[in-house]
Amino acid sequence: MGAASSRLEKALGEQFPEGERYFGLENFGNTCYCNSVLQALYFCVPFREQLLEYYANNKSTGDVEDNMLTCLADLFSQISNQKKKTGVIAPKRFIQRLKKQNEIFRSYMHQDAHEFLNFLLNELVDILEKESKIVTEPCENSSLKKNSNSPVNGQLNGNKKEPVPTLVHKCFQGILTNETRCLRCETVTDRDETFFDLSLDIEQNSSITSCLKNFSSTETLNAEDKFFCDKCCSLQEAQKRMKIKKPPNILVIHLKRFKYIEQLGRYKKLSYRVVFPLELKLINTVDNSDLEYSLFAVLVHVGSGPNHGHYISLVKSHDHWLFFDDENVEMTDESMVQTFFGSAQEFSGNTDNGYILFYESLAEKS
Repeated sequence: MGAASSRLEKALGEQFPEGERYFGLENFGNTCYCNSVLQALYFCVPFREQLLEYYANNKSTGDVEDNMLTCLADLFSQISNQKKKTGVIAPKRFIQRLKKQNEIFRSYMHQDAHEFLNFLLNELVDILEKESKIVTEPCENSSLKKNSNSPVNGQLNGNKKEPVPTLVHKCFQGILTNETRCLRCETVTDRDETFFDLSLDIEQNSSITSCLKNFSSTETLNAEDKFFCDKCCSLQEAQKRMKIKKPPNILVIHLKRFKYIEQLGRYKKLSYRVVFPLELKLINTVDNSDLEYSLFAVLVHVGSGPNHGHYISLVKSHDHWLFFDDENVEMTDESMVQTFFGSAQEFSGNTDNGYILFYESLAEKS
């Protein structure tokens, strides 16, 4: 890596961003799924900054037991504080904690990067919410003793107290609303649900925009799928659609490239060509406003099937695109992103396909 890292420094020359670090991550036997996600998260600047702030505020408490949050914060701190600009770091402590925490990741089998990303973000939320509860509960209990008219268990007028949003929520959480319109009385029922990423079905020779349109397309509920309308007090035909009510600051899109084929009795990889733009306009929002996002990371699955292969990541940092392949880090061109759209032919040898896309809201950036 020494020669490669010096090549990277030479390639950037005087354009090397001040204070930035570009470090490869050692592979501990099929941990490329983890390394590629970690690189994308590290170059998700709002997330990195908030995590490093958390680390600075909490590192003095030395008796805290290791968890996924402390190990991730420690790894990000290690990278950002390196004296050298480039090199390799071994995320040993993080991988050990991951394997201890979840048995799925203990084997040396090929793992799914999306499954790992989901697990990690939800684990971080659990830890941060528990910490927040520990901090706020003693204060609430002491105020309860002083004032007997205070709400019990953080409740006021029967409403539960909203949990404080964590740094994960601030970066990645969006809100979807599920609209169902009764075709008899025209009453619209809304049900909200939160998300950290959008999983999109894909089609051959399509685009992210068309996949998002399909995601929000209207579905008719009839026959056995009729909807129980509270106003009609009976099962009725209805129309259902999903819309984005609150878009996230960081939009993570997961392309469903692994599909279960019943005739085969197993999952098959879909190497379909799906175009993902560098600048994305988010349509189908509740208030119909077009929100603009900029692509800053692409996780690529290399291989013909779900149970084997390799993960790499492309990352945009300070207007430069970088290629991360475990220990190896190289400068690359923006045009390289297009090589991972997928294949227009069914039986092509091209198996290097974009799998998880990270977009940052341009409103957040400004």
